[in-house]
Amino acid sequence: MRVGLQINRFDYPGGTDKIGANLKEIVQSAEAAGIYSIWVMDHFFQLPGIGEYTEPMMEAYTTLGFIAGNTSKVKLGTLVTGVIYREPAVLINAVTALDVVSSGRAYFGIGAGWNEQEALALGLLNPLQSKRFDRLEDTLKLVHQMWKGDASEFKGKIYQLPEPYLSPRPVTKPHPPILIGGGGEQKTLRYVAQYGDACNLFAADIDALVHKLDVLKSYCEEIKRPFSEIEKTSLLRLDSTSIANNPSLLIDEATKLRNVGIDHVIIMANKDANPESYQAMSSAVASIAKL
Repeated sequence: MRVGLQINRFDYPGGTDKIGANLKEIVQSAEAAGIYSIWVMDHFFQLPGIGEYTEPMMEAYTTLGFIAGNTSKVKLGTLVTGVIYREPAVLINAVTALDVVSSGRAYFGIGAGWNEQEALALGLLNPLQSKRFDRLEDTLKLVHQMWKGDASEFKGKIYQLPEPYLSPRPVTKPHPPILIGGGGEQKTLRYVAQYGDACNLFAADIDALVHKLDVLKSYCEEIKRPFSEIEKTSLLRLDSTSIANNPSLLIDEATKLRNVGIDHVIIMANKDANPESYQAMSSAVASIAKL
């Protein structure tokens, strides 16, 4: 079983001038502790429940490029990019560039989007009034086409691209894994079965999680795709400081999720940007890798 780390805040000690130095220390410490993947949110405002919307939030792909340059093994991705934030070909180019400069370590994290506040404030499409699921399916179809090297005209429900040419193509073969975030049973999980390589589901309610996995499995059966091909990931409401203080918290939660079919658990970075917490939980990460 794999353990990932989501970096979801940048209000580090020392202020803006220290964001880069703190981030470098965090990601290098996490990689040294055996963390498999590092993720950033693709938002422009901080989210409710984490902090005030005015707190620092770094643009996702610039940040991932910085992390790529300061690590050598961890996988890298967004958890996840809303389709309203970037034109699909621009987004596909960004993910491809990340995969190339990181020597094949990118995930393509994508979802329908939901944060109306930041979208309206920044003049973006309102995710709730933008035919976001049509946009999501178009993007998923387009990325498969472009990553195959097919530059023929693309005609989607929303997007029309006369010549979706891409060079260079990804280092990862056949392509970086496409992780689709969300648990919508009518569309999102069907898209996972049809177009995705991984899903991301909330772990707060085990019974609800099991139900979502069963729905996904039924979609896989409909199209005769092996359910086992899809990597199942889940974000835990555990941060690295809490785990460092009590490693059994992570081991217990990971074991519970492994027992219902989750392959990859993702924890949250600590608020105090203390890199020592990652070394303190390295034994727990090693134990989980054997599950």
